[in-house]
Amino acid sequence: MYQKRNNIKKFFPIPRKGTKYVAVASHNQNDSIPLIVVVRNILKLVQNKKELKKVLNEKQIKINNKIIRETNYPVCLFDVITLASGKSYRALLSENRKMIFNEVPEKEAKTKVYKVEGKKMLSGKQMQLNLSHGKNVLSKEKVNIGDSVVLNMEDNKIVKIIVLEKGKHAYVTEGKHIGQQGKIEELMERGGKKLAKISVGKERINVWVKNLIVMEN
Repeated sequence: MYQKRNNIKKFFPIPRKGTKYVAVASHNQNDSIPLIVVVRNILKLVQNKKELKKVLNEKQIKINNKIIRETNYPVCLFDVITLASGKSYRALLSENRKMIFNEVPEKEAKTKVYKVEGKKMLSGKQMQLNLSHGKNVLSKEKVNIGDSVVLNMEDNKIVKIIVLEKGKHAYVTEGKHIGQQGKIEELMERGGKKLAKISVGKERINVWVKNLIVMEN
């Protein structure tokens, strides 16, 4: 599946001029980049789709500890791509609102932070946490919507809860301040919606809580 190159999302770190069409992720299309674009155009690990298919058939690429077989598998914010060589790259946003891939050490590559977007009580009084990017986990921990959880991707267990509160580090994932990050100075409500005042260097910005995720410092 493809889209016209001039219609790609603003966070794609590739030129808008070039081939007429660009691949589309198989799902999560609004907030992801297809794997073929990441490994060919950004990381430059393969030259074409045929090479990528060979690498995938040899089970050489994992995303969040899962072996990937699809060339157009979606790569989302904070995902970790691990190669057979042992190198791992985490998807982040730069201050110019483009997705970048920073190499991370082995220990850090085993975890990923997710935002808690909803909660649901299941039978047997089990609480299901609905996380960002469609991820769901069961938990007995006390967690609120808007908090973040750090998951160990090897066993899918929560290793840390990051509470949405004053003093925590916030990373803006949507809106006009996307890619910026800093300390939460104040949480408030405006028009029935939660708003956070964040210090970014010497600047103070107001961001809707729905547009940010709290992170470890």
